[in-house]
Parts: sequence; structure tokens; C-alpha cells
Amino acid sequence: MTARLRLSDLVGAFEWVSVDGPFENLAYVSRASGEIWLVSDFDDAGAEPPEDADDETSYLTVPSKRELDLGRSLALRFAEEFIPNDLGAVREFFSRRGAYARFKDLLEQRGALDAWFAYEVAGVQQALRAWALENDIELVEEAA
Repeated sequence: MTARLRLSDLVGAFEWVSVDGPFENLAYVSRASGEIWLVSDFDDAGAEPPEDADDETSYLTVPSKRELDLGRSLALRFAEEFIPNDLGAVREFFSRRGAYARFKDLLEQRGALDAWFAYEVAGVQQALRAWALENDIELVEEAA
């Protein structure tokens, strides 16, 4: 039986697990029903995981931005495609802390911030579609 879930729900779970902070967020997807549990080790934020959440035949752990390589690599691909003259500067940004703030400042100066946000959304959705396909999850697209 293939689990079905909405792409927007998977994106929400992905965003939940990709939050940087002093605590860890996890999200589990039932392979049978497509139901998602958002779990956090920060006080009462999120839900309790299913008792058998560690059973990979029953549940999948939703990957984070890092696990799908949607951080530095995505930003560098964007720079190469949309602001190639600034690629060296962007590479330099990502060699130190605070890269995203400097990257977004540069994009704002170049009038490319909206293009970045659209590129990032498309990159996340493409990676999550590939992850779902690889894990036998059927994604249901919402009508616009």
C-alpha cells in the first residue's frame, strides 16, 4: 500500500525538521496512511512520536535541508545561473558563518531576492518529490 500525502504537508514537515536551534525537531510519515507526526525535544512543542517510529518498515523520517543538500549547494547553483559575476563572492560568503545574511543582502542589491525565493521553493519541492518517489510515497498536489 502506497502512502498518500499532500505536497504542502510534506513541505511543512520538511520546514519543521530544518529549523536551526538549540533543540531537535523530527517528523515521521506513516508508510501506510501518510499521516505525519511533528516531534520536538523542546518541552511540549510537537507531538509524541508513534511508539514504533523507529521501525523503518512502518515510518519514514522526513529529511532536513542539510540531508537533501539544499543549503550552500542550492545557493551556489542559483548564483551560477542568475548572478554569475558574483559567484566568487557567494563562494566566499559560504566559507564563513553568517553566509545567508550576506547572500540575501547581495541578492537584494542585485534585485534578485524574489528570484532566489522562487528558486529555493522549486528546489525544495523537486528534492521532496524525488525523496517521496524513492520512498514509495504518492504526493497529492493541491489545486492553485
